[in-house]
Amino acid sequence: MKLSVMMITYNHERFIANAIESVLAQRVNFDYEIVIGEDCSTDRTRAIIMDFHRRYPGRIVPLMRDQNIGPARNSEATLLACRGQYLALLEGDDYWTCREKLERQVNFLDTHPGSSMCCHRVQFLDETGFAEAAVFPSLPAGSYTIDDLLKNNFVATCSAVLRRNLVPALPPWFREMKLGDWPMFALAARYGTIELMDEVMSVHRIHQGGVWSSLSSMSRSHETARMLKALDKYLDFQYTNTIRRTISRQCQHGIAHSYLGMASIARQAGNRIETAKHLAGYLRSGGLKVPSSRRAFASFAAYTLFGSWYESIRKARRASRS
Repeated sequence: MKLSVMMITYNHERFIANAIESVLAQRVNFDYEIVIGEDCSTDRTRAIIMDFHRRYPGRIVPLMRDQNIGPARNSEATLLACRGQYLALLEGDDYWTCREKLERQVNFLDTHPGSSMCCHRVQFLDETGFAEAAVFPSLPAGSYTIDDLLKNNFVATCSAVLRRNLVPALPPWFREMKLGDWPMFALAARYGTIELMDEVMSVHRIHQGGVWSSLSSMSRSHETARMLKALDKYLDFQYTNTIRRTISRQCQHGIAHSYLGMASIARQAGNRIETAKHLAGYLRSGGLKVPSSRRAFASFAAYTLFGSWYESIRKARRASRS
């Protein structure tokens, strides 16, 4: 088996067919399997998967949980069932947009034995309405190291293809983490470079049902720090300096985004004074050092300065765009 597509899913009734179809549409010259870890969904996700399995019995391997075990344990069990030389990741609410994606990535890894994995750019599709669509990451295409990865996870899960033998199993502490893709990539990146391809070949959905996106900024920062500390110990503290700097920066980001969240609530309530107080907290926490938050800060700051006049201009601009 050349490649296994590892797909974990829970309550993805609206998305799972799109995800599976985007894999089946791949144009490849090698054998592959789609191993789907279905975590006892309460909607029709399981029925949709079994319908695909009946139509493609030799391609789709359904792993149906008798009870909900959570994303980390589901990932661990699904990984162990993957038999391919290479491992491609795709969660049940994302999908691929390029039919040559797997062919390109496998060809690259076949011809570059010094690379542990490869990834590509991803289009973010925000269904929550809190952020604009973006292409991730913004880094230049090329080769990166584990040290680069530990500074910031630039690998979108739905873009990754790695050598299966580099992650034969996940460490026990992985089961307790809410952030699973980053440590998995780090375990593989110990043994070779990470190639970032320039093309956009998949879509990552951000929606209210997402396990990670549904957490608050502070909770995400806490979970990131907890994971990085466990990973640091597992890697025998070889990258402690890098990891400590990353934890410090992540905490700063979490605090800054929390202040922006409170400012957003205050603005929706029409309270300019409270909005200004939260923006002051954002500035004190070093929020301007977080590039992704500057646009929101500018919007809230304009509201505190100009009030209803600014809101009128904003609504007029939205109307002209539509």
